[in-house]
Amino acid sequence: MHAHAFPAGRAARTAGALLAATLLAGAVPADRAAAAEPTPRIDLAVLVVDDGGGAVEAIASELKGSGTPYRTLRLDDPARPVIDAAFLADTVDGRPRAKYQGVVLPDEAPQGLEAAERAALAAYEQKYAIRQVDAHTWAHPGVGLDHTSEGGRSGVLDGVTTAVTTAGRAGPFRYLDGPLTFEDNDPEISESYGYAGRPRTGYTSYLDVPTDEGGRASLIGEYAHDGRQELVVTFAYNRHQRQFRALARGIVEWLTQGVHLGRGQNYFSVHVDDVFAPDARWDTVRNCTPGDFDCVGGDGEGTRPIRMTAADAQYAAQWQRSSGFTLDMVYNAGSGEEWKAENGGTDPLASQLLADKARYRWINHTWTHPFLGCVQDTSTVPWQCARDAYGNTRWVSRAAIAAQVRDNHTWAVNRGIAVDRTELVTGEHSGLRTLPQQPADNPNLAGALADTGVAWIASDNSRDPQQRAVGAALTVPRHPMNVYYNVGTAAEMADEYNWIYTAKEDGGSGVCATDPASTCLDEPLDTATGYAEYIVPREARTALGHVIANDPRPHYVHQSNLAEDRLLYPVLDKVLADYRALFADNTPLVNPRHSDAGTELARRAAWDRALAGGKVTAYRIGATVTVKAPAGVTAPVTAPEGTRKQQLLGTTAFGTPYAGARSAWTAPDTFQTAITLTLPTA
Repeated sequence: MHAHAFPAGRAARTAGALLAATLLAGAVPADRAAAAEPTPRIDLAVLVVDDGGGAVEAIASELKGSGTPYRTLRLDDPARPVIDAAFLADTVDGRPRAKYQGVVLPDEAPQGLEAAERAALAAYEQKYAIRQVDAHTWAHPGVGLDHTSEGGRSGVLDGVTTAVTTAGRAGPFRYLDGPLTFEDNDPEISESYGYAGRPRTGYTSYLDVPTDEGGRASLIGEYAHDGRQELVVTFAYNRHQRQFRALARGIVEWLTQGVHLGRGQNYFSVHVDDVFAPDARWDTVRNCTPGDFDCVGGDGEGTRPIRMTAADAQYAAQWQRSSGFTLDMVYNAGSGEEWKAENGGTDPLASQLLADKARYRWINHTWTHPFLGCVQDTSTVPWQCARDAYGNTRWVSRAAIAAQVRDNHTWAVNRGIAVDRTELVTGEHSGLRTLPQQPADNPNLAGALADTGVAWIASDNSRDPQQRAVGAALTVPRHPMNVYYNVGTAAEMADEYNWIYTAKEDGGSGVCATDPASTCLDEPLDTATGYAEYIVPREARTALGHVIANDPRPHYVHQSNLAEDRLLYPVLDKVLADYRALFADNTPLVNPRHSDAGTELARRAAWDRALAGGKVTAYRIGATVTVKAPAGVTAPVTAPEGTRKQQLLGTTAFGTPYAGARSAWTAPDTFQTAITLTLPTA
């Protein structure tokens, strides 16, 4: 908007005349003026203006993942609504209403918006104090920055270390502690490009980078001008990159002024499957696992399996104490009893784990780890489901499944292990559908889960990523970690990795060349150094990506990874070290148990359905926040420290602290129809 210029004398005479007229007419008292213009209602939703680029998509993914409602307006949609005053605001019950608490634009002046639309947005933001994020732009005075040629820098940011400024740590990025290094996953590919400029008047830098001249220039900051506030981002990114994932929470916190629907935490749980059972060992000559159906010439007889020792169990307990992280022991007690019977009637491993039983969490993995889906016909490779004389699929029975679950649970209870009967991990996630051979769940599975009180059954996130119902139970998808179950040493791990990820001409299987989800190695890894130098950092990066993406799904490995070379610990150590170097103490890792992860996913699904159905109403009027959702649906809400929740009688502190804010899944108390929060007035 442009102001008209008047000669100084004329402006003074005009102002004087207006003042005199006002005095003669009688000024409206302040209280009457306030009454004539009620405090506006600000709806808790975000407007996302989408140009199809990766930056806007990344911010939208953060909103979606945390449960923050938003409306997308696609600039390339010829039928999209025009952004004008009526699109942005209206009146409800005599009170002005702003329909969006924040606006995300591709940049400060998207070409797909008409000048009148940009003017309407500016007026809306000024009137209702609504903030705007410029998802990706360049450094120039129009966004409060000098050009990069004036003491700044531009170029590839891969591997560059940036710093959260004092203002950033005191403000929206108060959950970040150490330096933030931009990813550099492939030296031959430019992964992020940026324009860092020196701040001008009205600009407060939140993330900056050193310049060649010895100064610092900004990559993210707040530009206050014309009664508006913009968050300016001057580097390219996508939703998967670590630098964006680390900054995403702060972008949303800034945009919403710390009050919004949705919540997010950084989750990390690790399930150790097959505890008490031995795991088969990879054959580095035949390039297969003896005992597997497709391992020609090897039935596993005479091959030494991989199984933890008492010393390995002692190390696991000590590692937990020193790392401050708890593992979930997913156990097969029957397999342990079989091992003991075959090895002189004693089992030092079981004795040690039971001595330390209170140090771990325990999850039922069935008595002896059988396949609980269809009866497997192994006369062909790959196996197929066996059929009866009438051509019907033969299934493992309901009674057999229930016995596997019940016997394993009873063994633990009799030994004083605190095990939750509602949690279950079946062997190989069997019983659930297994493509391509078994496209449907075992029809006997749901009944067996009901018989044994199971409410949360694990699934493999790589094959079955969405939580779904199995009878009355729900699945809990788990991320497989790329530390293989059938290796005990770093050399074995690198050898199998080479077989999977190298081309045939390099001695590998060549599968990587035909699998669209895979990439072949340029050359085989050195089996002496490949695990530590190549596999560990890649796997740690993948796991940390899940952690900082607000993903509660557990990760899973196997007891073999705690044995022999103890391959799991270098990966976990790097995940924990990298996390703690970046995040402040106010943002600890959340280590949920199996059922808690399932509950979180179930709440999110119910919340998403309520949002999609238009059944949620949420708004802020002054310091009061009101949220209404369908009965039985808990709402995720984030608010500043000092927020109070209204109860039937009095108030109580709202939520729990995390990342410098307070948040909770919350619902109205008894006899209340809405959630009411009172924000701190300071």
